Amino acid sequence: MRRILVPTDFSVQAENALKVAAQLAKKFNGEIYLLHMLELPLQLVDPVIGSGSQNLPEALFFMKLAKKRFKEVIDQPFLKGIKVHDTVEFHQAFEGIIEVSQEHNCDLIVMGSHGANGFKEVFIGSNTEKVVRNSSIPVLVIKNGYDEFNIDNFVFATDCDLENKHTLNKAIKFAQKIDATLHLVYINTANNFKTSIEAEDCMNDFVKGENIEKIMLHVYNDVTVEKGVLNFARSLNAGLIGISTHGRKGLAHFFNGSISEDLVNHANRPVVTFKI
Repeated sequence: MRRILVPTDFSVQAENALKVAAQLAKKFNGEIYLLHMLELPLQLVDPVIGSGSQNLPEALFFMKLAKKRFKEVIDQPFLKGIKVHDTVEFHQAFEGIIEVSQEHNCDLIVMGSHGANGFKEVFIGSNTEKVVRNSSIPVLVIKNGYDEFNIDNFVFATDCDLENKHTLNKAIKFAQKIDATLHLVYINTANNFKTSIEAEDCMNDFVKGENIEKIMLHVYNDVTVEKGVLNFARSLNAGLIGISTHGRKGLAHFFNGSISEDLVNHANRPVVTFKI
């Protein structure tokens, strides 16, 4: 986690994400790419569509305003000693975030969210959802403010599909980096029931060959996978939930087709996603 991208709209939620990113950057001697997507009307930035130089002063005004707000953010004490690259882009937010993460070879995106209010209310509209679904690097979604982002227990849900084992490897590496105990959990539901022996054998096969130090295996029964993940994380007082994504096919396809965005919304704790 040496290169961390933090998109911002200068909201409280974005600041919460930036504070967590700052703690990670200090811990791993990393740097932060602070990005603001300036979504101006196309006629202001395209001289072919607009009226050319006539619109330039208005576009420059918005750029200068963003730079001013950047300076206010970067001067915050919690960023002292961290190398911060501030960038303003004229772009659609979702596409711009993905492009900037690739351009700077970032290895983590940290984004703010309003949490239970729903993806329609999250950072820059629905862009957190789009980034979570499509980012090739892990995305850490932060709901609240954290004076100290120290994770002891990290819950990662699985269906034990061996084709998706590479996401387990990503979760293991992430847990090792943040020095957390990884709790691998299989949620047993009536619609996809396994006996205890079947579930345990499935999980043992899934982790075979991996470095399983500081990994604990669990089978948890609940009415739905979403409720199972949330209730299990709550029972451990876990500091972080991990899920896999299938890109444009939706969140965690292995969860009976889709686990719905509600898991990310309803978890009153950070969520990190890994692309399958």
